[in-house]
Amino acid sequence: MGKQKSLFMHRTTTQVKEFVKIKSEHTLRLKVKDAFFADYSVEVEDERVDFLVYHENEPFLWAESKAGATDIYEMFAQLLLTIKQQKIDSGEYLPFYLGVFDKEKIAFTEYHNALEVFNLNDFNWKECPSSVSKETVNKVARHLKNIVDYEFDNDVAEIAEFIRTNFVPGNIGTVKSQINKRNFVTIYDKWVREVWPSIDLSDNIRKKLKRMGVGDCDFYLADLLSENNKTIRDKLNIVLQEYHYKSKLKEEEYFEEHAFREIYFNDNGEAHARFWARYERPPAREYHDYIVERRDLLVPRNVRERKGAFFTPPIWVDKSQEYLAKVFGEHWQKEYYVWDCCAGTCNLLDGLTEKHRIWASTIDQPDVDIVHDAIRHGEIDLLESHVFRFDFLNDDFDKLPESLRNIINDPEKRKKLIVYMNPPYAEAANHGSRSNKAQVTARHKTSEQYKHVLGRGINELFANFFVRIHHLLPDAKIASFSTLKYVNSQNFTKFREHFLAEYKGGFVCPANTFDNVTGKFPIGFLIWDMSQKKPITKVKTDVLLSNEDLTSCRKIGTKTFFATKSKSFIIDWLRTFFDDGDRIGYMRIQGVDFQQNNTIFITGKPSDADIRESKIATITAKNIIEMSIYLAVRHCIEPTWLNNRDQFLHPNARYTTDKEFQNDCLIYALFHQQNRIRRKDGKNHWIPFTAKEVDAKDNFHSTFMSDFLNTRKKLSKEAKAVFATGKALWKYYHQTIKTARRAVVDASLYEIREYFKGRDEKGRMKTKASDERFNELDAKLRSALKVLALKIQPKVYEYGFLRK
Repeated sequence: MGKQKSLFMHRTTTQVKEFVKIKSEHTLRLKVKDAFFADYSVEVEDERVDFLVYHENEPFLWAESKAGATDIYEMFAQLLLTIKQQKIDSGEYLPFYLGVFDKEKIAFTEYHNALEVFNLNDFNWKECPSSVSKETVNKVARHLKNIVDYEFDNDVAEIAEFIRTNFVPGNIGTVKSQINKRNFVTIYDKWVREVWPSIDLSDNIRKKLKRMGVGDCDFYLADLLSENNKTIRDKLNIVLQEYHYKSKLKEEEYFEEHAFREIYFNDNGEAHARFWARYERPPAREYHDYIVERRDLLVPRNVRERKGAFFTPPIWVDKSQEYLAKVFGEHWQKEYYVWDCCAGTCNLLDGLTEKHRIWASTIDQPDVDIVHDAIRHGEIDLLESHVFRFDFLNDDFDKLPESLRNIINDPEKRKKLIVYMNPPYAEAANHGSRSNKAQVTARHKTSEQYKHVLGRGINELFANFFVRIHHLLPDAKIASFSTLKYVNSQNFTKFREHFLAEYKGGFVCPANTFDNVTGKFPIGFLIWDMSQKKPITKVKTDVLLSNEDLTSCRKIGTKTFFATKSKSFIIDWLRTFFDDGDRIGYMRIQGVDFQQNNTIFITGKPSDADIRESKIATITAKNIIEMSIYLAVRHCIEPTWLNNRDQFLHPNARYTTDKEFQNDCLIYALFHQQNRIRRKDGKNHWIPFTAKEVDAKDNFHSTFMSDFLNTRKKLSKEAKAVFATGKALWKYYHQTIKTARRAVVDASLYEIREYFKGRDEKGRMKTKASDERFNELDAKLRSALKVLALKIQPKVYEYGFLRK
């Protein structure tokens, strides 16, 4: 044994002496692996952490490495930033040790020593690890304790002994991942895969539990909020009692035998024990209430979207109550009644003080149970009798508590009722998906009863709430979060004919500040007085932006949303120019707002689906100007979250005499990237130059566009700049092609870009070419187009294509 150890020391000492000569960080990692970790599995090319050491999937070490001599705390700072940003909330196993090394030294610290740093509130966790600041390094130096460091030159034996003693399989279980409000949903997803199948429930019982609103998430909460394998929050529907779960549901009829009250594992709890060996239970006390309140996140995403379970961020809750006070007076809570008819776990009501004047209903009984439990624990200041299960879109009002019915049935009190809510506002069809919530909405009694009022807005769940409130509480108030569709969308023109109310005030904020909402569009909090029967014409809102962590916000301006009557949209204007003459291309048409703009393009070969769904208009010599205007006004203004729902409209007649504007739009359409004309789809009529002008190897098969441009004499300087840069690009293309055999003489701009850039393994056109001259010319053309777009933009508003 002594001889083997001596041989190891000699070999390792020889290896580390070579470290100082290494210049490559990757090579250094491999050498450290060979010298000290030959008996372990080591990953040295992980894209997030430099050096990871395992034994039979147990992670012993995550380490940062540097080729050159680097300060230990600087390396640890980079490592901690990487872990915080990429791994700590992922739910994966955490290592026993953290480490850093360069060609001179190596250092270790136990993972739990880093927790003090991870819990710092004044730490910039979004800082880039590769360019860590001196301030961050200093904070790590102050708070990261118990670091053990060695020099490769002098401490080979000590390093080897440290690894041999501490990196022992089985010891890793002493370090468990912490659970917090950022990662408890991710860990739930893992729990569903690993533990849920081991819980011994027949399909029949699972279905019965589901009908009662109880699912896998309730078993997960029982596990999560446990200590020594016993649930510490006994008011949950399901609790864990060491080796089995117990149902606390009251509906005895669902349990045919008493045994169903106790639910065991089908593997003696092995999967359960193995899973929870990774995580520290229960989470810190400060997270318990949040996790229970956010039970809504512990359901499949498609279910959350269908139900509209979008948690309202506290910052917008606070702001909404400020606006209620602005509209109804400082003492509004003492003078008005409040009903949240889609309350979930009641976070929208947080901050309200007059509990005897507040009612909250939700479709899910487990949410009611959670709120009742929170009331008993003093966490929510509401009356239990005022929080109840009620399916607003299906149930009759006679199922409401008597106290609320007394308000509704008294005309004077009803005028003082504010329906304060954040109803479902997911879009009817998810982008990129064929699923359609019309199937869901059709199951509601409200949609069937009021389909003549809802029109095409029937597919929006929030609209169903609005219309039922409007008809059954005709002189109450609505204070609601929602999209702005019901104000300005063409799908809501019929709805606006019936929804008569006076707008009292409100604000908009970015939708992606709400949980589970990723789209870039505005969410509005608007207040309506339904006792004043006024048609919606326009609403002026404040525009609020929050900081990144949603702790504060500021007003950045105002935004007006206009209601538009039917037959007043841009597509109604474009249809007047539809033509069945000689085709030179097709315009793909869809929608009338910014969110649809990426689907607007020129093509030579439409898809069968677009033809079948009438999303194609033929472009001819007679309508090419109008078609070009259509494409230009749809694309010349950058889409933002704030203008995402703005509607493009039927213009006034003034554009017809502005030849420069028409020509600007024509040139813009010719050279824009959404011009997807390709010669292989048919004769290319869209080359704006003669063959002679671009030194082509042969004549073009169509001179339509160059001939047409000769009839349009008045080009602005901005349009001329685009034309000139485009010509330079075309000429370079023809100069680059060496032989007539390879020459695609009639190549379009799209095909020229494709020729130079090529396509990746997924068939997508690459963003850059290897030819730098082409990249330069292409960049100049795009830059000139942006200048032309800026020139067109004011005319878009002047001629009424958009309203400000």
